[in-house]
Amino acid sequence: MSGEDLESRGRSGAKSRGNDNSYAYSSSSNPTEDSDTQWTSWLVPMFVVANIAMFVVVMFVNDCPNNSSGGFHGKCVARFLGKFSFQPLKENPLFGASSSTLERLGALEWSKVVEKHQGWRLVTCIWLHAGVIHLLVNMLSLVFIGIRLEQQFGFVRIGIIYLFSGFGGSVLSSLFIQNNVSVGASGALFGLLGAMLSELLTNWTIYSNKAAALITLFVIIIINLGIGILPHVDNFAHIGGFVTGFLLGFVLLPRPQFGWLNQHNLPADVPLKSKYKPYQYVLWLLSIVLLAIGFIVALVMLFRGENGNDRCHWCHYLSCVPTSKWDFVTAVLVAFHFMFGCTSECSTVTELFSACSTFVTYGSPDPFPGSPCCHAMNSLNFDVIADSVDQRRVVCRCLMGLVTAFNPGASAIASLPGFCGVSLGFTIDPNTDCNL
Repeated sequence: MSGEDLESRGRSGAKSRGNDNSYAYSSSSNPTEDSDTQWTSWLVPMFVVANIAMFVVVMFVNDCPNNSSGGFHGKCVARFLGKFSFQPLKENPLFGASSSTLERLGALEWSKVVEKHQGWRLVTCIWLHAGVIHLLVNMLSLVFIGIRLEQQFGFVRIGIIYLFSGFGGSVLSSLFIQNNVSVGASGALFGLLGAMLSELLTNWTIYSNKAAALITLFVIIIINLGIGILPHVDNFAHIGGFVTGFLLGFVLLPRPQFGWLNQHNLPADVPLKSKYKPYQYVLWLLSIVLLAIGFIVALVMLFRGENGNDRCHWCHYLSCVPTSKWDFVTAVLVAFHFMFGCTSECSTVTELFSACSTFVTYGSPDPFPGSPCCHAMNSLNFDVIADSVDQRRVVCRCLMGLVTAFNPGASAIASLPGFCGVSLGFTIDPNTDCNL
């Protein structure tokens, strides 16, 4: 009896963990943690309320009717909402605020974090969302994933995983994407997914249908990370959050052996079991070391102003795989980009540059003044950039993101103003400072 684990007890009074991800529990009356007790979830609902409240504040500050000039982008959407009406869809297709408002309220931007020492943005960006659609998808994901985890492991451990994963995603995003404004809780959500995977691995013996649970998790994770390779989706935030949550799962979510939980029922002459199995201790120690080293190295690199792409020349493929199907990517961009992290609203830039896709992809034929491509460049210059300094900054960041994402066509994109005789007021170069 003393050698049994939770898995072998599954037939006699314990709930077994099947495809519904329900945990196996001991039927013991011992009130020790990880026994038959199930926590009441309150922290995850509070996170949802906080995110919604923050979105309301953002829309109030944004005040589209009084702060938007209309012009090229058109009129505010849902004007009956007054101050809370949305930016024109050409500017933000997710029904939300402008990037300048998000920037003022704490969105993640490399130059402000590093050059202006606003490290708090690594945390505040987690609580901001680009629009109603972005908020809705993230909060639904948080409810479906987070509530179950909090019920099983309590608010302290799940709260730590959520917050640290969001922070880890922000740090990695800042290291590799330095010209975009980024918001969203997707790094924290991927951290919860990572913790689910490590919890499955470290508590392997309490599962029934182990293979089905593992395959299901892997499919979900691979699909979500795969979508992140689309242009303008911040997959580095996803990866950073996932890795942080994965390692924290080994530290915070191991379950004690059944023999340890039930030791008060054992005869006095039976040797006591350790609380955890040897491999759990090894994973616990290794994860703590990797987390400490990872955060220290990443933060030192970030605040020294280093670009992660200089140290890892292939890493940009983790966030965007170049494709000649640029128009197709532009078409599906809006559909997927809000689900897993949102950068600044670049739909206008990608729409205008669709006219230049042949030159950007193949390097020929050269655009010339009066061509559709150059007409798009002129529209970008006179109809968008001329609206305000904020719009110039948005266009600059979007173009830098375009150069980073579509790496093989970077030189072609940079040469467009010269071919078309257009002066944008900045150089299309990854090292350009967009705080014009």
